Amino acid sequence: MSQVQQSFASVSRVPRLDKLGVLVALVVGGASAFLPFVISKPNRIVLGEALPIHTALPAEMAALLLAIVAIGTFVALLRTPTLWRLIAGFVLVGVLTVMLGASADWLIPEGNTVARVSPGAGFWLLSFAFALVAADALVRLRLGPLVRLATLAVVAVVFGAILWGGLWDDASVLREYANRGDTFWAEARTHLFLAFGSLGAATLVGVPLGVWAYRFRRLRVGLLNTLNVVQTVPSIALFGLLIAPLAWVAANVPGASAAGVSGIGVAPAMVALFAYSLLPIVANTVSGLQSVPAAVKEAARGMGMTRWQMLFGAEVPLALPIILTGIRVVLVQNIGLATIAALIGGGGFGVFVFQGIGQTAMDLVLLGAIPTVALAFASAIVMDALVDIASPGKARSA
Repeated sequence: MSQVQQSFASVSRVPRLDKLGVLVALVVGGASAFLPFVISKPNRIVLGEALPIHTALPAEMAALLLAIVAIGTFVALLRTPTLWRLIAGFVLVGVLTVMLGASADWLIPEGNTVARVSPGAGFWLLSFAFALVAADALVRLRLGPLVRLATLAVVAVVFGAILWGGLWDDASVLREYANRGDTFWAEARTHLFLAFGSLGAATLVGVPLGVWAYRFRRLRVGLLNTLNVVQTVPSIALFGLLIAPLAWVAANVPGASAAGVSGIGVAPAMVALFAYSLLPIVANTVSGLQSVPAAVKEAARGMGMTRWQMLFGAEVPLALPIILTGIRVVLVQNIGLATIAALIGGGGFGVFVFQGIGQTAMDLVLLGAIPTVALAFASAIVMDALVDIASPGKARSA
């Protein structure tokens, strides 16, 4: 081998940088060096002291965390095998979660029930950076739907074990939860009822409407335009506009009030979420049915199928992935919009969010925001897996 060839071979062995890894390294470096890992406060309302990693933890634990962060950053920065990047992302998010609990346990004196240790900007950015590495690795691996569901289950079990094991008991969010445990689960049930109840009602109504609009082309434009107008009304405005008509119904229709209909509360929130849900489901149903190949329809006619047999035996099964995609959009959308329902007494996790804003208590805001985001994230993964399973030729075995 000539000297020039040896030189090229030497250059080719130099590890190459990953574009996303460069961004992650910059974020991790800035978060570790300049931003606080936690905020320590004497009580839940007053401004606290921002503490970086080296003062938020005992010296040996801080050194261990910085070393693990450095290794994770090195793995993300270079073009390492995708499986390594996935493991590094999950391990780092888990280690950061454990270290936050350890920091709270170390900083709060024993027996002190009013002091708070909240996650700082550094903790959030580090967690986001390594979660991004894990998510990118999952996309690159192109895992099958069953493997993605299994991964979600493992992550849920690990975080459940962390919470159940008491590692976060001294963290500010868990202290807020300890004071509002019963209320939290009651609002959680309301949030799930609003999000999934409105989705179920919209699916039962929207899919037949979509089939109807697909069959009758003259009515399709009018129906979709009407639903588009509803979609453009701001959510808070729609909640407010429903107060008067529902109050009239409750006052004048026998049995309506006893059934729970009222101008404020769950009823207007449910109606508003239902109205917002119709457009994606109807539009995706029409789009899915239109995407069925003409050859399939001709073959079905050739086999002597009736219109209903064609619809349910050939067209709907082939359109199912697109219909499920619309349902996925609605589910994630409704989980977020249900938070706004608290403004009109509808309940849900938004109760904690708006109480926290009113009391300038960020920990209370997080008590409502974190489960909302986690629920939306998990729902999106589950629905994506269902779409893949329903897609002919796309589903991959674990």
